[in-house]
Amino acid sequence: MAEKIKKVRVKRSKRDINDIKSARIDSRPFSEISNSKVYRRSKKKKRVNRSTGGDIALIVFLAICGIFSFLPLLLTVNNAFKPLDELFLFPPRFFVRKPTLANFENLANALTSSLVPFSRYFFNTILITIAGTFGHLLVASMCAYPLAKYKVPGGAFILSIITLSLMFPGSVTGIPRYIIFNWFGMIDTHWSIILPALQSSLGLFLMRQFMVGVPTELLESAKIDGAGEFRIYWKIVMPLVKPAWLTLIILLIQDLWSADGSSYIYREDYKLVSYALSQISAGGPALEGISAAVSLIMILVPILVFIISQSQVMETMAHSGMK
Repeated sequence: MAEKIKKVRVKRSKRDINDIKSARIDSRPFSEISNSKVYRRSKKKKRVNRSTGGDIALIVFLAICGIFSFLPLLLTVNNAFKPLDELFLFPPRFFVRKPTLANFENLANALTSSLVPFSRYFFNTILITIAGTFGHLLVASMCAYPLAKYKVPGGAFILSIITLSLMFPGSVTGIPRYIIFNWFGMIDTHWSIILPALQSSLGLFLMRQFMVGVPTELLESAKIDGAGEFRIYWKIVMPLVKPAWLTLIILLIQDLWSADGSSYIYREDYKLVSYALSQISAGGPALEGISAAVSLIMILVPILVFIISQSQVMETMAHSGMK
């Protein structure tokens, strides 16, 4: 009798265990279960790591940083339209009280009275900016493609040299560059500004970082379809890394537009807009208004280019880890 009671208890305990296991099994579809798990995990993370007060404090902090970053640009824009009496006020005012275009009129008069027409300076700057920007974009992307997608002999060493070269500022390479240009007879030519832009290692590093993320399977399927290397590079890889080369265009335009070339170019008819405007604005306190107008003109082009392609620049910085 006792043995029968034990058998009944064992059967009931097994049934209870099976009932508990079956109750734990979720009969919902797998996608619904996974979505609910992700939602529960996200709620737990929000409870632990975030709070409303922390979000408000972060927004206020970022807003204050944004305002301080915007103040120099605001001051530059207002100074360009201030008369001389407002420019010399102390403490300085951010907003103009009596806006005027006299600074720009004086700048136009100074440009028309120069020995070389202003259109010549403008042409030189546009020529160097276009040639240096698109030349560097082509050279950097074509060099970055094999380094990113193929096992080049010594590729790791080449990449380390490229990364190391980013540490050297232009002042360090200025004297060797001048000696090299003097050997090749490139002093007083536009090549002395264009060639350094073509060999900049920043664009090569940036393009290589982006091209690493292009799927290799996509390139292999293009080869199976009969596409050559240049066609793969131009038709597939370059459109996929569009944010990278748009950012590169902005950085190069900013550098070349503000370059004066005074270290390599001495002929007046070969000089650039930046140099001409800086010489006009360096005439003392009487030309302070012209100097303010020059500052606004010099920052206007890079800002407009950045505003047009702002989203692409943010995507590039997030992808490559640059600051």
